[in-house]
Amino acid sequence: MTELPDLMTRGGPVIWAISALSVLTLALILWKLYRLSAMGAWAGGRVTASAIALWQDGAADAAIAQLAPRASVRARLAHAAMSAHGDTRLTPEAAREETTRIARALLAELRGGLRPLDLIVTIAPLLGLLGTVLGMIAAFQALQEAGGQTDPATLAGGIWEALLTTAAGMAVAIPAAAALTWFDSIADRLQAEMEDDATRIFARGGARAR
Repeated sequence: MTELPDLMTRGGPVIWAISALSVLTLALILWKLYRLSAMGAWAGGRVTASAIALWQDGAADAAIAQLAPRASVRARLAHAAMSAHGDTRLTPEAAREETTRIARALLAELRGGLRPLDLIVTIAPLLGLLGTVLGMIAAFQALQEAGGQTDPATLAGGIWEALLTTAAGMAVAIPAAAALTWFDSIADRLQAEMEDDATRIFARGGARAR
């Protein structure tokens, strides 16, 4: 069985580029998991719902105090919405605009790092295809130079070496695409939840009189 160092050597420069992409992909996925965890992607829902219930019952100060120390995106948006809605210096329209501005910033933070993953999903298979094309060109050049003396085993070896980069590119792109789709779904879910939270907060018209 061919060992990994031998595969790297036979794959040429393209396989090294794909290997670098694989390391970058793993680093991006781990970093994104850490960032989502720090932003409360899987937590904070109960606290936010409890604070909104307090807000709707008229305990605006208690609701804001409950959200103040929380770091989850839902809690941060709910806190911003309550603060803006309760600020008598802002018109209702200005309060909504301020909440929307903060929501956009939080969503941009949630989606940070997804563009590089998207780029890797696109270029990893293309790099693999490039390596295969270059390898096939070299194999057929060797076939032409050898003429009728070509050993089929040698030709087959050149072809599998050429196909190696395509397999490597797909091996990087597939998990990157899966991670990208998962991270996108998390961001979409949080966006829908934040929109619902903001709607419930602004539906309470008497909040300004707290």
